[in-house]
Amino acid sequence: MAQQSNIPLAERLRPRTLDDYIGQEHLVGPGGVFRKFIETGNVPSFILWGPPGVGKTTLARLVAGALDRKMFTLSAINSGVKDVREVIEQARKQKFFNTPAPFLFIDEIHRFNKAQQDSLLGAVEQGDITLVGATTENPSFEVISPLLSRCQVYVLKAMDDAQLQELLDRALSTDAILRERHIEVRETGALFGFAGGDARKLLNILDIVAGASDGDLVIDDRTVTDALQQNIATYDKNGEMHYDIISAFIKSVRGSDPNAAVYYLARMLNAGEDPKFIARRLVILAAEDIGLANPNGLLLANACFDTVHKIGMPEARIPLAEATIYLATSPKSNSAYMAIDRAMGLAAKDTNNRPVPLHIRNAPTKLMKELDYGKNYKYAHDFEGNFAEQEFMPAGLEGRRFYEPGNNPKEAEIARRIASLWKGKY
Repeated sequence: MAQQSNIPLAERLRPRTLDDYIGQEHLVGPGGVFRKFIETGNVPSFILWGPPGVGKTTLARLVAGALDRKMFTLSAINSGVKDVREVIEQARKQKFFNTPAPFLFIDEIHRFNKAQQDSLLGAVEQGDITLVGATTENPSFEVISPLLSRCQVYVLKAMDDAQLQELLDRALSTDAILRERHIEVRETGALFGFAGGDARKLLNILDIVAGASDGDLVIDDRTVTDALQQNIATYDKNGEMHYDIISAFIKSVRGSDPNAAVYYLARMLNAGEDPKFIARRLVILAAEDIGLANPNGLLLANACFDTVHKIGMPEARIPLAEATIYLATSPKSNSAYMAIDRAMGLAAKDTNNRPVPLHIRNAPTKLMKELDYGKNYKYAHDFEGNFAEQEFMPAGLEGRRFYEPGNNPKEAEIARRIASLWKGKY
């Protein structure tokens, strides 16, 4: 086997300056906010939101290092309120008169509960620490409002193929161990595909492929696939193909297979997946795939989401299983999902800035009434059946259909009602 360093390739290639950092040009490029942090030394508390392996931790370290700030680090997975308070006390001791506050970096801050997040508030408000959080989940859902309002949120993006190629070229040309191997890259499809926009995963795969043989190495789709099949536990933390499993879970629910769905749910829970992550996906599933075929699906999924937040594991497995089975066995429709996408697609490219018809405009002032705002509007409840035929679309879009009822009993009823009211218009 090839000689390997005890230090993973991802760590050996960790950028030392912003100029070495690949990706996130909107943040670290010329004029980017992180350049300004380093130029001015003025750094607010902030949260980095983005998928795994895009450099959230690295970015925090680079800013702290460039400003020569002490950085304390906690992982939300294994830290409690006591740990937070101890670190804050250490930070206070580090802060002298008129000196910048040290950084407190919290990885996976979305896993902190309300009490843990509350314990940060006073130190952030008083300027004892500059809080830097990293999360793969939407902070709007996972970070309490008082804390979120005191932090800037910066969104990081998955790497595209061009950036992955740049990272691959840098690894092969600058890493001392890989340079000795005379590595030829003939294909990158599997390499980039398995990486999925995750820089750390790309470098981990490269480590595995390089470690699977000695001497010169040719990298193509076959060598990458074979190496990963033999080293799957190394490839993905806890031996779980995180994105493959959540994809299989979603597709099993969508495909109306409750047994497969519960199986993948169990695999995620056994692997330590955040139950709130799963609950959120069920809410999305209910809206996107069950939709108007069974509107109660969204109510149940949302109730599951609330319950999981309140009770946590291990009991959270029960409402998760209930919602999973209910949604998997429910009739399916993506008609609302398709309707809004069609409407947003038209609105995005429609450059006519079509005016709203006068009769359905609001008329809160005398001038607007004189300009015929709201004139001849028919108040539906004044008419038989609470319906009055009138035009609601802007000129040029009369009769345009975005919503197409799905093929299920509930929407068949909706289709009949639309046909009866609009007499073939829609």
